[in-house]
Amino acid sequence: MEAVVTFPKRALYLYKTAKQKLIHIMINKAIILGNLGADPEVRHLENGVSVATINVATTETYKDRNTGERVSNTEWHRIVLWRGLADVAEKYLKKGDQVYIEGKIETRQYQDQAGVTKYTTEIVGRELKMLGSRRDRDQSANPQQAAAPQAQPQVTHAQQNATVEDPLKAPANAAPANSPADDDLPF
Repeated sequence: MEAVVTFPKRALYLYKTAKQKLIHIMINKAIILGNLGADPEVRHLENGVSVATINVATTETYKDRNTGERVSNTEWHRIVLWRGLADVAEKYLKKGDQVYIEGKIETRQYQDQAGVTKYTTEIVGRELKMLGSRRDRDQSANPQQAAAPQAQPQVTHAQQNATVEDPLKAPANAAPANSPADDDLPF
């Protein structure tokens, strides 16, 4: 017995239309979540544009079916960051930091010192997110300072209960007068 599948005309039309549109869509997107292998290399071009190059390692770990051993494969990714992202990388990123990067894959050619044409593939970053807490990054940058306990800002009772008419004169840690904390909502 053969099963016969019938589609309503509208559904068949939508399927054909979607299929035709998908033919014209192309995506070049890379997502990398890994650790920096070294501090960023930053260059400032003659026109003032900053360019940072970072190498990010991603490691895949799996169990070998034959031997039962854990196997790790590390892949290195060369990532180029331009302008504002390069400035952020220069200022905040250090070796070992974990980063999330979205970008596109580009292959370019260049000539080495011997005049031989070579090709390199790299990811041009469009989005950069620094992962881990700020404290973790501070500890990796200055281990002696990280060992000292962090002083918590002291808030007096008067500051907690104060309502300030001019928000520009408000203490930095005072809540605004009509904040959500003031309402009587049960949730």
